[in-house]
Amino acid sequence: MADLTDYTAVKLLSLLQAGELTSTELTKAYLDRIEACDQKIGSFLRTDPEESLKHAAAMDRRRNAGESPGPLAGLPIALKDNLCTRGQTTTCGSRMLENFKPPYDATVVEKLREAGAIPLGKTNLDEFAMGGSTESSALGETCNPWNTTCIPGGSSGGAATCIASGMSPLSIGSDTGGSIRQPAAFCGVVGLKPTYGRVSRMGLVAFASSLDQIGPLARTAEDAALLLEVIAGHDARDSTSLDQSVPRYRSVLQQPLKGLKLGVVEEHFGEGLDAEVESAVRESIRVYQELGAKITSVSLPHSEYAIATYYVIAPCEASSNLARYDGVHYGYRTDENILHATLKQQRSGLSATDDEQALNNLDSPLVRLYRQTRAEGFGAEVKRRIMLGTYALSAGYYEAYYLKALKVRRLIRQDYDEAFREVDLVIGPVTPTPAFPRGSKIDDPLAMYLGDLYTVSANLAGVPAISIPCGFSNAGLPIGLQLQGPPLSEDRLLQAAHWFQKETAWHQRRPALN
Repeated sequence: MADLTDYTAVKLLSLLQAGELTSTELTKAYLDRIEACDQKIGSFLRTDPEESLKHAAAMDRRRNAGESPGPLAGLPIALKDNLCTRGQTTTCGSRMLENFKPPYDATVVEKLREAGAIPLGKTNLDEFAMGGSTESSALGETCNPWNTTCIPGGSSGGAATCIASGMSPLSIGSDTGGSIRQPAAFCGVVGLKPTYGRVSRMGLVAFASSLDQIGPLARTAEDAALLLEVIAGHDARDSTSLDQSVPRYRSVLQQPLKGLKLGVVEEHFGEGLDAEVESAVRESIRVYQELGAKITSVSLPHSEYAIATYYVIAPCEASSNLARYDGVHYGYRTDENILHATLKQQRSGLSATDDEQALNNLDSPLVRLYRQTRAEGFGAEVKRRIMLGTYALSAGYYEAYYLKALKVRRLIRQDYDEAFREVDLVIGPVTPTPAFPRGSKIDDPLAMYLGDLYTVSANLAGVPAISIPCGFSNAGLPIGLQLQGPPLSEDRLLQAAHWFQKETAWHQRRPALN
């Protein structure tokens, strides 16, 4: 038998179901792969081999006893470390939560356990999922497996690299402005952002609640469909969850594409698009024509305002969501002995004639606790977004920034609605360029934010979108193709992605890792 870590999730599942492979053997193979490769890549923040093998052995016993242990029975899976896992550390890549152990599982984690999946570990991410390079994690960087001097994308960098590196057959990420699709494109894997509300957010540590969505990363569209069938569905504990039945996504993959109408987004082929990316995407459009799809041009005229709109709304919601990390209820707390000593020293430097209010302010240990805890617990990018959001929500600026951004968001959604009256899906690039060198943009936030140029609109509009490999640059770095559809069209997206992968072999390439 070939190296198990080279197989797709669907192939592995068939071997498990046929009794040709045990979950213990499979889990051991992936744990060995992690041990051999992850020191170089940094996909995982934590693994627990003993616990993973215990779950795998239990799954083997159930299967041997004639039970039907679930649609993912025995398949290992990796989880982004902003998904709560009961009794296990969930850090969000932040010092603020480096010792936080939730008392419950996220709904997605519950569904995976019920489906028989074997958790391999928690993957690295930009701190609180705020970033596009997985460089802002307080717990270590993640490298692109195709070139370790380059970034893997973010914020789901660990979730994408563990698939590309063969360290897990499936993984779960979250997407607030492209955080599944962008690293999927940079790492040469499949990443799907479902319709907002298609997958429960209960237990996902919030960044921007009206934009966040959980989704699958995998090697193939068929593997992504397998995983989406498990994690999608209504959840009464999430008020934004859609009460809609879940299709059997894998059953529609083989339906032919003849008659499919694809809209090429005019605004996505302008200034800033790398020539190699444009060439790969246009060649992909030609492939779809040969498959019988009808190609036409569409316009999303308000997409030029998407970055500005997103970077008002997302920081505003982040400012509100992250207010809970104050050093009192849970999470990181500054060393109070040092804090009190500093207060005492500062107070001793004030004379009797100093303003009484200054004395009172220095004597406010609770305020000092909040300030010092947040100053030490949050990284630079998280602080930047909290300050941006707090400013935009402040008196006198709310109408000028946040309220106006909400109005533009509505116009962006209307652009999609009008486009989908003419076409079934829209097609274009995922990112303006292939992966860039580590450290090259970390001190230039505007340049980093522009990497989300083609992805944030789907989050603002709440529509589903998928990234699939469509080529490689001359430097050997993957290039991604993005398909976007109307709400709840994940079946059509996966079908179109599957047929593209039947005609091409980009997704079959593997990075050379020793």
